[in-house]
Amino acid sequence: MARTVAIGLQSFEKIRENDYFYIDKTAFLKEWWENGDDVTLITRPRRFGKTLNMSMTEQFFSVEYADRSDLFEGLSIWKDAKYREMQGTYPVISLSFARVKEMNFADTRERICQIIRNLYIKYSFLKESEALSDADQAYFARILGEKISNPDLTASLYQMSEYLYRYYGKKVIILLDEYDTPMQEAYVDGYWDELVGLTRSMFNSAFKTNPYLERALMTGITRVSKESIFSDLNNLEVVTTTSEKYAASFGFTEEEVFAALEECGLSGEKEQVKYWYDGFIFGNQKDVYNPWSILNFIDKGKYSTYWANTSSNSLVGKLLREGDGGIKEKFESLLRGEVIRTSIDEQIVYSQLDADETAIWSLLLASGYLKVLSCEQNEDSEYGEEDEYELTLTNYEVKRMFCGMVRGWFRTSRGDYNDFVKALLAGDKKAMNAYMNRVALNTFSYFDTGQRPSGEEPERFYHGFVLGLIVDLQSRYVITSNRESGFGRYDVMLEPRNPEKDDAIIMEFKVYDPDEEKTLEDTVQEALRQIDRKQYAAQLTARGIPKEHIRSYGLAFQGKKVLIGS
Repeated sequence: MARTVAIGLQSFEKIRENDYFYIDKTAFLKEWWENGDDVTLITRPRRFGKTLNMSMTEQFFSVEYADRSDLFEGLSIWKDAKYREMQGTYPVISLSFARVKEMNFADTRERICQIIRNLYIKYSFLKESEALSDADQAYFARILGEKISNPDLTASLYQMSEYLYRYYGKKVIILLDEYDTPMQEAYVDGYWDELVGLTRSMFNSAFKTNPYLERALMTGITRVSKESIFSDLNNLEVVTTTSEKYAASFGFTEEEVFAALEECGLSGEKEQVKYWYDGFIFGNQKDVYNPWSILNFIDKGKYSTYWANTSSNSLVGKLLREGDGGIKEKFESLLRGEVIRTSIDEQIVYSQLDADETAIWSLLLASGYLKVLSCEQNEDSEYGEEDEYELTLTNYEVKRMFCGMVRGWFRTSRGDYNDFVKALLAGDKKAMNAYMNRVALNTFSYFDTGQRPSGEEPERFYHGFVLGLIVDLQSRYVITSNRESGFGRYDVMLEPRNPEKDDAIIMEFKVYDPDEEKTLEDTVQEALRQIDRKQYAAQLTARGIPKEHIRSYGLAFQGKKVLIGS
């Protein structure tokens, strides 16, 4: 009989007590311990079992679970006598920043203070022991007070480590889950520098200058740059998605997924499950699946974007929407199922996300939206060239999520946008002009970064507009472009998949230049001449499409005003 799938349950104890569906990941405990690293940071995309593995780690090592060997009996870790003896023998400090998602620094700091207070409340029995001196009692009282000073806050994990060491006579294990959640919120909401200063001091005290620390484990989605918060941690071992360590410890392998499908009577769905949810690659471990989608599919028996929809994706959407032409061009290629080539830097520098294209693709890779197909190493280059990676969308679920995101960009003018597409397909130029101007008016500034007036940089709008065409018309057309956006134009060709049903369409975007054109109509005519010079129609006729079934349009921009001619 198939085990019950408990959706969203992240407590190892509850899963094991109730015999809920669980894939054994306890081999991670042995691998982590035997690697012997002082402080380990493991980055994985969201919903990949990080929190459940941290719960498992706490309950294996913590003295609070010394009498709970039943949780591990029958699992792989229990086969080793050495580790059976280790279970329940260490004091453990376990924290999570997963819910620290405030909109300003003051509230974020207070939320962190609450987490520390709760930790001290949990160990309030220490106050009744001989482990605390009078000075320690006073410090304890300050932490539990209404306000915590910065010096007390930054020393709080260090101090608790010392208190537990005195009480148990054994060094402490510190577990910090989702350490970077506050970092992402700080970047989006503009209080990055303040949070970095606080976090750096806390981490230095807890993880570097702490003689009472046995070892520490942190998890997160991204590896925040060492210069930001880890500048003093020379004892930090970072394990990213491209690392070999712990490659099978987070997420489900294909073997595990197929076994689960068989257990639940879903063997016939293997191929479709692979198409939707396979594609993650960690180190040398290919064919990794995200647990959230697999568990939801097994539970509900239908396909959906379970993992992709568990987050607002606000940061990713902001970076892609406001990105320049080069970023959107590569995004177009990804949506068409193609591969992009770029360097990446797994140390995410949030301050560079607005200006550095590499940082954006690196963030998308760390977040699980992209996967590495290959890497061309340039280590021996005399010019110090960076390695170049081939990246593509992870799987069909991710593609569907991004298509929904692009449609959302036009939400404020969705009706007009849909009507424009219908008018385009019908060849109704008058309606195209009316609808396109309303779309541009409502969404032009939405694609702008705010660094330049929207009227000076229309490329961001029409790059986004082309992405919308790709999302909505890809089933009927092969959509390509020559991408000369740096010169203020952006040629687009829509080649029908069924030429007997649909006309081919060529569009040329051009910005009005008062030094070269007197009117916007002149700009339209120049755009049409550009189509002729590039002989796009000849390319289509060579593919067997008659000239009478090829339509050309020039789209001229002047601020938020658009004129379309043919």
